[in-house]
Parts: sequence; structure tokens; C-alpha cells
Amino acid sequence: MAQDLEAGNHVHLRILTHEGKTEIEGVVLPPAIEGHITIKLANGYNVSHPLDAVEILSSQKPDSSNPTQEIEPVHAQDLPTVRIVHTGGTIASKVDYTTGAVTAQFEPSELLEHVPELLKIANLEVHKIGNMFSEDIRPVHWNLVIEATEKAFEEGCVGVVVTHGTDTLHITASALAFAWCGQGGNPPGRIAFVGSQRSSDRASSDAAQNLIAAVKWSAEGPAPTGQLSDAVVVSMHTTSDDGSCSIHAATGVRKLHSSRRDAFRPVNTTPLATVRIGDQHNQLELSQHYEEARKNTIPRPTTSKADRYDESIVVRQMVAGPWLTAREIEDAVSSKADALVIHGTGLGHLPIENSNDDAPQNAELRASLENLAVPVLIVNQCIHGPINMNVYSKGRIQQEIGLLGHGITSSPEAAIVKLHHALSNQLDVASVMGQNMFGEQQQTILN
Repeated sequence: MAQDLEAGNHVHLRILTHEGKTEIEGVVLPPAIEGHITIKLANGYNVSHPLDAVEILSSQKPDSSNPTQEIEPVHAQDLPTVRIVHTGGTIASKVDYTTGAVTAQFEPSELLEHVPELLKIANLEVHKIGNMFSEDIRPVHWNLVIEATEKAFEEGCVGVVVTHGTDTLHITASALAFAWCGQGGNPPGRIAFVGSQRSSDRASSDAAQNLIAAVKWSAEGPAPTGQLSDAVVVSMHTTSDDGSCSIHAATGVRKLHSSRRDAFRPVNTTPLATVRIGDQHNQLELSQHYEEARKNTIPRPTTSKADRYDESIVVRQMVAGPWLTAREIEDAVSSKADALVIHGTGLGHLPIENSNDDAPQNAELRASLENLAVPVLIVNQCIHGPINMNVYSKGRIQQEIGLLGHGITSSPEAAIVKLHHALSNQLDVASVMGQNMFGEQQQTILN
């Protein structure tokens, strides 16, 4: 029996449960509990049953004698060329049946094998940077992706799709947006970031449709204006159901759920477009807001080179609330941080007033923030809504002592990337943080 239940075997079992006998099929994983068998079902979920309640109807070892053949796409003269820049993440993950863990190990060619529909949209090229989970991505990797996009456009691609883990996807996407457009530039083509919440080998995976939408946008979307935060976008499921993917501005979107397929939601704006996924046809529809804005916008001239990020920049982040004290500020400054970011409450406030005369920590915090040699940026704990330090006197005091961030409507992470970009490129931080560089600051809150 033991050899029939080796990890990786495909099994058909009859299980005795409290409600009677039932049959299941799936792949054997290492047991989650001693004395049990753990199976990954076709729907992607894992189940465990006591060994003494299991009858093996069939067991088959993985077939290693017939390896999957890589797809060799034929270049179609009538299709545009899109390059997939591969960094890893769940979209490039599958189950490792020796451990039961989801690991980043899909090769780029395997993505094409799993989504052959892509070959009807564009001629695809693949450049692999790595197979990293997104929490492991640093500014050094941002620069590698920037370089890869430059090379793709230089070699004639009309668009680039970056496959990326979802947890920090919106951060890297924002980094690309500021790199290309933060100083008046505009890339020669479209750049779309894409990820998935469920690994590509699961029946419930969202990877295929997200990828189809990203390639559709990169191949056929409108030319970026460089002024409507449309040069770099994020393509993810619109709802938890299949059939529709939203195209979001990179600086106006954020992952807001740990596991739902529609985890990415717009921040203070609406999606630029929607891609309807059909069995025979995929339709790209621009949003009314974006379409009207394009009519009134003169596109910037395209540029062939993007900015880079200083990989040594240190940004220390803190959260306003009962635990924020002067000590955190002093520790950050003494550690030679290049900038401080504080996630403010509400409209962007900090605990700096001692109106009851019983919280000296508040006055100490205010004193620690005055006359600092490094910039201090306030971003929004609430995610949605603006930083507005003109409403209450406390906000005006914060501006008087030099705290930045008033008027920010982008996602908090986009604002922090903007700060990093300014520091990396020797820009006037105070001036830049108050400007709308390329549409990252929504003039009207739309959601």
C-alpha cells in the first residue's frame, strides 16, 4: 500500500466517511497528519483522510517517459510582437508534489504551453529574469525589468508583459511607471504587469485569463500618452468570476485581498479598460473616463531610455497611532535612512498634540519631526481618499514643520516609489511630491 501512496502518484480512492462511502481522485501529497493520506484534488484543494478509511482503487506513478514538448511558435507576419519579461510569482508556480508546497518553477515556455490562445493575439518572445516570489523583489530587480523593457522596444516589440507575483506587483509596476514617465518621458509601447492568485496548474487558476488580457492590451491597446498614467498598467480579474479582466493604471491600483481572484482594486480612480474573455474572441473596451481623457490629451514624444533607481536608498516606514513615538523617528535618522514614510491616520494626521496635557509622547514626537535633514512623507493608512492637510489645524501644523504628502491621491506604495525615484535621480523631493508628474495624482476622486 505504501508504494501506491507515494507523493506524486495519481490515485483513485474510495473513502469511508460519516456520511457513507465516496470516491475521490487526485495527486498524493506528503501527509498533513500522521496516519492520514493527503490528496490534492483537481479543483486545487487539499483533503486528508485516515489511512484506515481509504481503499485504493487505482494508483499511477507520474509519467516521466513522455516529457512535455515546448511550443515552438511560428512568427505570423500579420501579428504584432510582444515580449514576456518573466520574474516569477504564483502565475509561474506549480505544486511540488515532493513537499506539497507551491513553488516558483514554471519556465516561460510552459506559460505558452498552458495558454496557447496567446499565440493568436501576438508573436511572443520571452525573456527570463528569474523565478522569484514578489516579496523577494528589490530595486535591483526593478532596474533589471526596466532594462528588459528598453531592450524589447529597441528590438521592435510593440508591447511588454511582465509576469510578477501579486503581493508587490503594484509596487514594481509603479516603479516602471516613474522610470519611464517621471521626468517627462513616454515609452515607445505598452507595458502590462500581470500575476495570478491561484497557481497555473490549478483548475481554479486565474493565470490564463489575466495573461490573455495583458497580452491583448500590450498588442492592441492604445498608444500610451505618458500623461494619463497609462504607460504601465496592471491586468487582473475584474470579479472573482472568469470572463473579464480590468486594466488598471499602475499608480492607481493595489492588492486589497490576500486570496480572492479579484484582489486588485482601483484606488481613487477607475480602470482604464476591460478585456472581455470569450471562447472565440477577446474584446478590449476602453472606459468612458479614459477614452474622454485621451481626446483632450496631447501624447508626449516617446523616449528610448528610462530612469534607474539607486539600489542603496533606504526608506524607513512607520504607522501613525498609539505606538508611534519620537524614538522611532530618532532611530530611523540615526540609522542614516534617506527618507521617512509615515502612514498617517484619516486625512494624513500624526499624534503630535497633547491637548489633555497627559500624553507628553505627542509633543516629543512633534519635536522629533522638526528641522529634519531627511524628507518625511505622509501617506494614507485608509488607502482610499486623499491626503488633505488643509482641513484641520493639525494638518497645517504638519505642513509648517515640513512634512510632505498633502494632496496625494495615488496608492500609498506609488507615492513611496515616487519618493524613491526622486531621491535616485537627484530631483527636488519637496517640489516633486507636490506635482502631478504623469497622471498619478487623480484630480477627481472617482471611487
